[in-house]
Amino acid sequence: MKITVLAVGKVKEKFYVQAIAEYAKRLGRYCTLEIVEVADEKTPDGAGQALCRKILETEGERLLSHVRDGMYLIALAIDGREQDSEELAKKMEELTLRGESHLAFVIGGSLGLSQQVLKRARERWSFSRLTFPHQLMRVILLEQIYRGFRIIHGEPYHK
Repeated sequence: MKITVLAVGKVKEKFYVQAIAEYAKRLGRYCTLEIVEVADEKTPDGAGQALCRKILETEGERLLSHVRDGMYLIALAIDGREQDSEELAKKMEELTLRGESHLAFVIGGSLGLSQQVLKRARERWSFSRLTFPHQLMRVILLEQIYRGFRIIHGEPYHK
């Protein structure tokens, strides 16, 4: 299986970079992982609705330029379907059994995801109704994918 993470912005904090690298290493025995970062747009303080919409569209176009045929695109969005780790593992396994061999998860920037990206996604998943920094969301996503593979393979993982 191939897993692609499409994300807005670069991860700058060393502790996030280290955590992402650790989960990428662990995932190596279960899948091929690719992380694609696209440039984020700076949002000035007090930006109006029109400017925010334009920023979302620009970032969305950058993300969509990396979407390929055969990708099963899953948008991480606060209004997405919440699930626990076992449900996430079951969904990953079901997608694989259906022949979806390339899962792509898309993480927006500070303003979220554009309507174009949300419409293109086959599903929307939420990890919480809380808002997380998009850099931290990469760590959380990779950890949950890793946990999902451990569950699928019947391997122990702390609870």
